[in-house]
Amino acid sequence: MECRPVQLNYEEFGQGVPLILIHGFPLDHSIWQPVVALLESHARVILPDLRGFGKSPLDEEVSSMRLMAEDIAALMDGLKIEKAILAGHSMGGYVCLNFARVYPRRLLGLALVATQAAEDTLERRQARLATAAEVKRKGVRVVAGSMPARLTNQPDLLEPLKKLILKTPSKGVQAALKGMAERPDATDWLTEITVPTAVIAGAQDTLIPPGRSKTLAQMLNHAWLVEIAGASHMPMMESPVEVADALLQLVKLAKSAG
Repeated sequence: MECRPVQLNYEEFGQGVPLILIHGFPLDHSIWQPVVALLESHARVILPDLRGFGKSPLDEEVSSMRLMAEDIAALMDGLKIEKAILAGHSMGGYVCLNFARVYPRRLLGLALVATQAAEDTLERRQARLATAAEVKRKGVRVVAGSMPARLTNQPDLLEPLKKLILKTPSKGVQAALKGMAERPDATDWLTEITVPTAVIAGAQDTLIPPGRSKTLAQMLNHAWLVEIAGASHMPMMESPVEVADALLQLVKLAKSAG
């Protein structure tokens, strides 16, 4: 498979152990802003926009999770980063798992936030492709109207999330939906992941129920589950202190190992 990375837009804060925070669908790097102030005095925090999201370009009709992982590796190369902790939210977690498969030696640790290893069911795959076709016809308002209420149970976050989704390029949404629909089952290589891994779950998450996160943590070699009582699918915005604490634990482990 030929991979052609694109140059990702990103923001950077602090210095120290590299910590790359990867956003989920259909959002951008700004979802991580609530945790930055809690992390930047302890780590070099890098917030990229995935291809087709935020200000990052898009050059393919399908944004596969492998291709997005290659983009992260290219970003690391450009920043002269040999190894980093990767934290991925939802779709960003799929990207992290693909990165772990291809570049295991470049990982210092992993955080899998409101995500899963399993591939889509046939029904879910068909739903994603149908949504992609509808977004092509009608634009991103197709997902902006209904998705915020599925992402969070906190009313004050609904409008900011809707505005963020409405800013997302339509082609980026379509390409990511197709990429998620075709992604492989990462369960097959979970046992190959040897770095410390925090599995972070919102107890109220209806998209990735906490039981699924518990199973994911059990299948990994060196993982622990962080279940956040008041959070749903956006724990970095809903409960930033708890998420930052889990990420700082990975930073501490990376420092002690180094």
